[in-house]
Amino acid sequence: MKESILRDKSYAFALRIVNLAKYLQTKKREFILSKQILRSGTAIGALVRESERAESTADFAHKLNIALKEADETDFWLSLLKDSDFMNEKSYVSISRDCQELISILVASIITAKKNAKRKTQNENKE
Repeated sequence: MKESILRDKSYAFALRIVNLAKYLQTKKREFILSKQILRSGTAIGALVRESERAESTADFAHKLNIALKEADETDFWLSLLKDSDFMNEKSYVSISRDCQELISILVASIITAKKNAKRKTQNENKE
C-alpha cells in the first residue's frame, strides 16, 4: 500500500488518544469522558483507513467527511478535558495541535476529492 501522510498521522493520533484514555481512567479515575474521546479519537483513523477502500471518489469524500466530524468531536472533548482540569495545559496544547493538523489535512483532502469528482463528471459529460 502506498504511503499516506493522513493514514500515518491519524494512526499515531489514535495511539495518543488510547494512551490519554488509559491515563484518564487509571490516574484520574475518569471513565465517561475518557470513553467518549477514545471512541471519537480512534474513529478518525479507522475512517481514514476505510476511505482507502472507497467505491468511488464521492464515497471517499463521504468517509473523510465523517472522519472530519469525528475530529471536530475529539477537539470538543479535548477542550472539555482541559477546561475541567483533567488535562494540564501542556498536554492539551500538544495533542490539540495534532488534532488541528488532522482537521486541516482532512479538509484539504475532502476539497481535493470533491474537485476530482467534479472534474471526472465534467469529463464524462463531454464524452
